Amino acid sequence: MKQEKDIEKISKKNTEKNKGRMENSMFLPEGYDQILEIDLVKNKKLMIGLNVVNLILLLGLLWLGHKHLSILQLLNIREGLMDYLLRLAILVVSIFLYMGLHEKVHGVMIRHYSGRPPHYGYGAGYAYAGSDCYFNRRSYIVIALAPVVVWGVVLEVLCLLLPDRWFWHAYFIQAINLAGAVGDLYVVFKILRQKKNILISDSGTVMTVYGPVEPQNPAATLCENKDRSEGREKKRQ
Repeated sequence: MKQEKDIEKISKKNTEKNKGRMENSMFLPEGYDQILEIDLVKNKKLMIGLNVVNLILLLGLLWLGHKHLSILQLLNIREGLMDYLLRLAILVVSIFLYMGLHEKVHGVMIRHYSGRPPHYGYGAGYAYAGSDCYFNRRSYIVIALAPVVVWGVVLEVLCLLLPDRWFWHAYFIQAINLAGAVGDLYVVFKILRQKKNILISDSGTVMTVYGPVEPQNPAATLCENKDRSEGREKKRQ
């Protein structure tokens, strides 16, 4: 309750800071409305384009890894079929584990900046972390890029320390980590083109950007924004 009251106080202060960097909030401040929406699921053209770039980057990273150590090392069956199947199973499990941990980092940063727990979900071939709060531009960029940075460092260390037998297990996930950041980087690029006083809401699959507008009825707009925020939270429950 204390965290919610603190965030509600911040949302009131935001009405006085429309020209500067906003604070993270549970509610939209007076005079704010939607100015941009990025839906990576419903926008099929955008999704296909990002997936094509993702695939090109992934193949390029795998080629660079192959230049360092042949990818045939991953497919080596000389030590027996059971050994090969075990290493393959470890790789598959590690990929799914990485997907969960990637979203967990998003979630940790969401909680850090909002004081509220995130919600998690899964779709066809992807996982996501979302929130009912509104984040300023700087906070959201950190939330978006934290996983690729954190796991990029961890996986790079593993690539350097693991013996050749296990190199490709770490490097393959590193390639997925770097190439898979295309969506996050695209969203960050779009956000950086907006003004500093924006607020961003991220349901996990839809990113909505809000900015100051000239409302005809400020009091009505504030009530509408609060009703919209409370409605989104009830849907989550």
